[in-house]
Amino acid sequence: MANIVEIRDLAFRYGERPILSGLNMDFPRGKVIAVMGGSGSGKTTILRLIGGQLKPQTGQVRVAGEIIHELNTPGLYRLRRKMGMLFQFGALFTDLTVFENVAFPLREQTGLPEELIRDLVLMKLNAVGLTNAAPMLPSEISGGMARRVALARAIALDPELIMYDEPFAGLDPIAMGVTASLIRNLNTALNSTSIVVSHDVEESFSIADYVYFLSDGRIVAQGTPDEMRASDEPYVRQFVNGFADGPVPFHYPGEKLAQKLGLDNGL
Repeated sequence: MANIVEIRDLAFRYGERPILSGLNMDFPRGKVIAVMGGSGSGKTTILRLIGGQLKPQTGQVRVAGEIIHELNTPGLYRLRRKMGMLFQFGALFTDLTVFENVAFPLREQTGLPEELIRDLVLMKLNAVGLTNAAPMLPSEISGGMARRVALARAIALDPELIMYDEPFAGLDPIAMGVTASLIRNLNTALNSTSIVVSHDVEESFSIADYVYFLSDGRIVAQGTPDEMRASDEPYVRQFVNGFADGPVPFHYPGEKLAQKLGLDNGL
């Protein structure tokens, strides 16, 4: 099938608070798709729905042809073996070495002998340029290096789908560029699909084949990076250019300060 992930007419809420509404998205095989928007727009929730951590109130999330929220526990675990996840800030095990962090999913999900696991781990670390960091602890490496170790762990099982939650957050410009290149190159090398949740415009646009823009839980624009740069949609223009004035207000909605202080005479 052309799409590894399909989302149809999806709505999700936490309690009475709506997060996503009327969502329709396609994630084609072999492509890098960026999901962008401000904080609280529902980007990370989409990853959790795709991974089966959450279930929508209405609509469907279909992964590799299967409706993920209808699977039983063994079926969910089986499908998750086709996924890799790079968590925000890496989420490495702090008491394990770089080598042991990357080996972890291989030991948990396969019955491979240790000799083969060793070779696979070193190959994954070599892919992110960190073979010689294998014996080090996460506390002994930089933030950018830790993110690359987390990426090596995410691709340990050669997943068909790799999800990235804010992969550029907290990185310096050099580390951001390295991470962006790795995402693009590994996607090509593994013939996988990458979903990049980010608010970093330049790095995301440099590697994405297609972009979805979310605002208030809805898709407000979609298209190629070039189409998004040329978009006249007010939210996209504000986001891409970093304008202070636009659809996204500076003040949280509610009473004005004058009203709270009892100084508003209604004029």
